[in-house]
Amino acid sequence: MSTGITCNPLELSACASAITSASAPSAACCSKLKEQRPCLCQYVKDPNLKKLVNSPNARTVASTCGTPFPQC
Repeated sequence: MSTGITCNPLELSACASAITSASAPSAACCSKLKEQRPCLCQYVKDPNLKKLVNSPNARTVASTCGTPFPQC
């Protein structure tokens, strides 16, 4: 039995510094990114989040965490 994921972009706040400064993501960031992966396409469609989530640094963080960015 799987638990439903609540899409909450604030869950990715652990990744904010890695995305904005191109630093290495923390373990907490990677964990939250994997948890929120099903929500990423939804975030890309949000005009307030699109620029951050769809940035090259965000994709690098996802790749570093071993969480491929979904094709939206």
